[in-house]
Parts: sequence; structure tokens; C-alpha cells
Amino acid sequence: MNQRAITLIGLVLTASAVIAADSEIPRTASGKPDLSGNYDISSLTPFQRPRKYGEQLFLTREEAETIAKGAADYRRQRASNSDPNRKAPPLGANVGDYNYFWYEFGKDGFAIDGKFRTSILTDPSNGRMPALTDHGKARRVGLPRFAWQNKGNAWWLETGDTPYDGPETMVLGIRCIYQPTASVPIRPLPYNNLKTIVQTDDHVVIHIEWMHWARIVRIDSAHLPAEMRSLSGDSIGWWEDDVLVVETTNFLASPGVPRQGLRVVERLSPIDAKGLLYQFTVEDPDYKAPYSGELLWPKTEQHAYEYACHEGNYAMGTMLRGARLQEKEWLAKKNGLSGPKNR
Repeated sequence: MNQRAITLIGLVLTASAVIAADSEIPRTASGKPDLSGNYDISSLTPFQRPRKYGEQLFLTREEAETIAKGAADYRRQRASNSDPNRKAPPLGANVGDYNYFWYEFGKDGFAIDGKFRTSILTDPSNGRMPALTDHGKARRVGLPRFAWQNKGNAWWLETGDTPYDGPETMVLGIRCIYQPTASVPIRPLPYNNLKTIVQTDDHVVIHIEWMHWARIVRIDSAHLPAEMRSLSGDSIGWWEDDVLVVETTNFLASPGVPRQGLRVVERLSPIDAKGLLYQFTVEDPDYKAPYSGELLWPKTEQHAYEYACHEGNYAMGTMLRGARLQEKEWLAKKNGLSGPKNR
């Protein structure tokens, strides 16, 4: 069987996943849908729609197949051995990141009601994030950045920026504290896409692989007082027939800093014993309009393991030590002295 046929079979199976009878939905002793299990939401479907599609929500089967084949070809290319005689990257150049082995982009996109999607976002109709408000623009001034330009020297001593003053000037993800885009609303990312749901009649726990984060949803409960906040907010849920609706408020922007006005509503609908339909709407004062999206959560036999992050690999300390060395070199050069000889 050739690669084209294998890919097409995979896409057909994905598309048919949303067709299920009520009898195929597993249930708890109380009669509610049993959402418990492990889910792998890796997907080639992008969060935002590529601009070339405009307001086109759906792909043809042929377009979806072409994307899946292109991704497979790219994986094979990236899995090839590196040239042992390649030159070192220029000083200050992008040295790259992980080997491609560690990425989990998925092998195909998803289809809902048999229709392949151009994006996870469905509203606004162009499948792209709304424009920032003035409030959103102002809030971003001075926020830590995920990445800074590498020029091979301590350029920040001239500009006044503070990219490497300490852990506190880095984003929470780099500090291994919290990854918002993995947690609420939940979306596929380059890796760590496993989710585990544990359910009782009173609570639903959604365990997020990235950062080993657990969201606790209280069923038929009221929100906590506004001063009681979390990075992933305060989540309450209720059942609308067979759909679990989760409302999350009371967010923190960073430890000790409230994130005012953010509200997320998620809907988890059982498809059959093999997965869920996940939908979300976000009301955020940083943006001029709410935005919504949806994706499939296929069940998996895989299990999430500990997310060790920097605690195990010492990367944070190495970044800060490297910055201190570059600062010494910069100051020595500025003062006409010889820089440090040991790297």
C-alpha cells in the first residue's frame, strides 16, 4: 500500500469519528457521559487560518491529503542524520532547537462532520485572532518575551531591556511554571499534547501534560470570590444534556497579578468511546471581539509522564550565567580592556 493510500485511510477514519449513536457513549453509574481517559490532541490543523484561505473554513479531501503527505515528507527529511562536517553557526546566529524527534505535530488534520478544517479558530469568520484593543496593546508593553534576538553580545546594556536579569523577567513557560496556551483554552502545540480526564459526579480534573498542570472543575458550583485566583483561573461546570460546559474566570496574569475581565467557556461533547469534540469561546478585554474554535480530542492508549523541564536540565542557570559572561565581555570592550578568556 503506498503512502497516498495510507494517508487517505487515516483521514477517512478521522472524518468518521464524529458519526456515533447515543448507545456508543460510555456513561458513569449516574448516567452522565464518562469523559475519563487519555487524549492526544496533536494535529496539523493550525490554530489560526493561513491568510490564503480567507473565510474558507473547509479543505477538500485532496488538500488535506496533500498537507498530511507534506508533513510526513518533512518528518523524514528532519529525521535524517546531520552532516558531521557542517560548520559551526555564525556568532549570534540562530543555533536551532530540539531534534525533530521530540516534536509531536500530529500526522494529519482533523475533520468534523466529514469536513476538514483550515483552522481551529472558527470565529471571527476569517479564522484569525481579533485585533488588539488599546488596553491589550498597553498591557503588552513591558511583558516578558518568549524569545529575544541573539546578537552574540550583551546588546541589552545599551537598549535598557532586561531579558536576562533573572528568572522573573522571563515568561512563565520558560520558568516552567505555567503554559497558558496548553491549559485554557486548550489547543494543540508542537509537543506535550496529552490530556487526561478524571471524573466524579462532583468534579472533573483535566490534567495538562505541558507543565504537569491539573485543572479542577467543580460541577454545579459557584465561582470562588474574585480575590481567589489562579494562573488557569477558577473553573466551574454543568451538564447540558450530554455536553459538559465549563466556565473559567478569576485568572492571574502572573503570580500575584490579577488578569481582569478574561472569561473562557468550553464545551466537551462525547462523540463515542473514541473521543470528544472540544469547543471554546474566549472573552478577553485585550481583543476587540470574542473568539471561538473547535477541535477533536481522540482517545489514546498513551500516558503522560512527568514534565521535568528546567528543574532537571539546568537550562535556566546556564542562560543566566551566559548573560553575565556576555555582560563582562561587553563592559570590558567598552572600557578598552581584554574580555574574559574562559567560556
